[in-house]
Amino acid sequence: MGYSKPITEIIERRFSCRTYLDVPIEAEKRQRLREFLSARQTGPLGTPARFELVVATEKDRRALRGLGTYGLIRGATGFVLGAVSEGEKNLEDFGYLMEQIVLQATDLGLGTCWLGGFFTRSRFAERLALDDSELMPAVVSVGYASDDRGLLDRLIRRGAGSNRRLPWEHLFFDGQFGVPISRQAAGAYAVPLEMVRLGPSASNRQPWRIVKDGGAWHFYLQRMLGYYEGGRLFLRMADLQRVDMGIAMCHFALTADELGLRGAWAIEEPDIERPDESTEYVVSWVEGQVNGL
Repeated sequence: MGYSKPITEIIERRFSCRTYLDVPIEAEKRQRLREFLSARQTGPLGTPARFELVVATEKDRRALRGLGTYGLIRGATGFVLGAVSEGEKNLEDFGYLMEQIVLQATDLGLGTCWLGGFFTRSRFAERLALDDSELMPAVVSVGYASDDRGLLDRLIRRGAGSNRRLPWEHLFFDGQFGVPISRQAAGAYAVPLEMVRLGPSASNRQPWRIVKDGGAWHFYLQRMLGYYEGGRLFLRMADLQRVDMGIAMCHFALTADELGLRGAWAIEEPDIERPDESTEYVVSWVEGQVNGL
């Protein structure tokens, strides 16, 4: 089950919706979304995962109120819950699969919002019957978006820079860091790169960096120093910047596939000098490769 519209159109339409109409999702759309969820069982890097769509209850809404701005999610009629097994690339796989689901919900005309945190011991974990070998890095609220987003919603978006994105030259490089790749040099891959640039990320940090190296596109995580450590200490958050990398991979791969650009994921760190210790190699997209991981 795929998407009914071009993936670039869906990615450009998606936004973080915090205010919803008090209107239940129709049974047909719930069924289509559940069918889509049930097919997301393994991430591109091999980690098992599972997802479930649940109807929102008042207990769910109360569970969000202690999580900062997530308590300002108003009127969501459903949540997508997800669990991922332990593994070296489990958070990247989780982000990849959950973003596929977010884009499917967008394709169905629904609003969504990523809610990242540490939900492994939460009300949501109970609803999904999470076992000891699984993690729940995030949940996604879902429903019909309200046109009246309210003052607090607008302030949150402004504070997070949700309407701003880092420029191309800060994110994508040719052969080595510090040498921005032009759209001309990127060729047909300029579109997948732009879809990565438009992706959502925790606090809009946009931690992805991509270096073209011959027929490979190497994905790196540019950490914001102290972000994960502070979140883990004070908010019990998962390593959301790794989840963000999965979102970037999802946008890149879906767009490349739609354009007929064949390739596959591989973990083969190249001999490219990293700019600093906060830059971590994650994965590579290898053009023309079929089997991959």
